[in-house]
This record gives sequence, C-alpha cells and structure tokens, in this order.
Amino acid sequence: MHYQQALAEEIRQAAARLLAEDVGPGDITAQLIPANQWAKASVISREDAVLCGVAWADEVFRRLDAKVSLKWLAADGDRLSAGQPFLELEGPARSLLTGERAALNLLQTLSATATRTRHYVDLLEGTGVRLLDTRKTLPNLRLAQKYAVTCGGGHNHRIGLYDAFLIKENHIAACGGIAAAVREARDIARELPVEVEVETFDELDQALDAGADVIMLDNFTLEAMREAVARTAGRATLEASGNVDETTLRAIAETGVDCISSGALTKDVKAIDLSMRILETRTA
Repeated sequence: MHYQQALAEEIRQAAARLLAEDVGPGDITAQLIPANQWAKASVISREDAVLCGVAWADEVFRRLDAKVSLKWLAADGDRLSAGQPFLELEGPARSLLTGERAALNLLQTLSATATRTRHYVDLLEGTGVRLLDTRKTLPNLRLAQKYAVTCGGGHNHRIGLYDAFLIKENHIAACGGIAAAVREARDIARELPVEVEVETFDELDQALDAGADVIMLDNFTLEAMREAVARTAGRATLEASGNVDETTLRAIAETGVDCISSGALTKDVKAIDLSMRILETRTA
C-alpha cells in the first residue's frame, strides 16, 4: 500500500479506536447537558510546541458528529507559543465534550514528537546532517509518529521491516558474515537499500567491501566516528546511532557523519499540555 494511503487508513483506524476506548457504549456525563445546547470552544497549548495531528482530530469529530465544525488557526508543523489558541470548534455541546479527550490525546502525543524533533533539528542547524527516526514508536502509532517526525523537520528511517534491509549483529551471525548477508539481501530485493550495523572498524571495512549502501555506527565514540568517516571516504552513507540526546547531538554531527538516528524522537516523548475551553453556549 502506498504511504499516503496507508497513513489515511491509519488515521481512520486510530480515530475509531480512540472513540471506542473512551466513549464505549456512550458518554454518560455528556447526558447532563441538554441535547439542543450548542457551544463554541477553543483549544490552546499551555507550552511552546510544534503542532501535529490535525487530520486525526478532524477524523475524530467527523466520526462522532458531522455537525461539529473545526477551524484551525495553525497547521501541522507550525510553531505554537504558550497560551496560543490554535483550534476553534463549534457544534452540539455534548459532542464537543465527548470528542475532546480522544482528539487531544492524539494531538498532544504527535505534537510532542514533532516538538522534540524540531528541537533536535534546530540543534543540528548548519551541519548538513539529517536527523532520522527509528522503529521505536508507540504501539499502533507507527505511521502517525513517523509523520510527526517529518512535521518537526526530521526524516524517516525505514517504516517497518519490509521497506529496507537493516542487517544487525544477529542477522550477521545467522547468515555467516557481513558479506554473505549483504549478498543475500541483494538477491532478495536488489531495488531496496541495504544497511549494515557495525560495532568495530573491522566490521566497518567488511561492510564497505560488501558494498553496503548505509552503515550504522553503533555506539562509536566521537573519535571512532571521525576515523570511520575518514575510512569510508564517501563510499557509503554513515549513520550514527546510540547515546543520542540533546547534549551529544551536535558533537556527533560535527564528526562528519551523514545522518543521526534517535529513538528518543518517538519512544519516550512527554505529551504537550493542551486544553480545550468552552467559550459560549446557546440553545440550538
């Protein structure tokens, strides 16, 4: 399935799951509100952030109640300031309150990924190094978080186990060596990129001799990364991985590697603090 089609399907499924787990057989608290009460509401971010998740929130309310209208004051990838309203909603008060948490849960999580990614990208400014995500995503949010990374200015590594080869230590052992593993990968799908994870200079040399497209330097020291860059001399793309955080990112980039991958963009982000407030109500 094409990426955009897959993403659209994930948005539909995510909205359905969110509503199913939160609303279940019905929102009993919303029944306190008269069925004919109409409301306007606004959503703000309580902290500086990068917005992501517009399509997910749209889909939540589309599924819940077609009478709810959403007016976005910012788009995915836009920077938000603390206290800034970025979404206005209008519709049946019951529906606004029923869909609030389902929509905000996705917005706060995807915005968190986009926000951290943008922070890391800003730290890399001027180096020319690309920031990559990993497969260390939250369960059932793979494509969503991959999309959020792009909204923050980062780049996607492979989406899953199907769109690129990443030959790691156990693959190498099971295949009988790096050369054999790369050769087998070329035989299976010559059109797909082949990446090899290495932990030593000897493995680096083997990966280069085998013709790997990308070589991941796993937990190399800064000095070792610089040596790896010199040895490689442009024969393969070099990716640094391991011990990557905001305190090490710039130094890693300055070793001359081509890209840096970080699981921190997706696996342990802290949700952005978002808040919805009813502004006015009336009888429909």
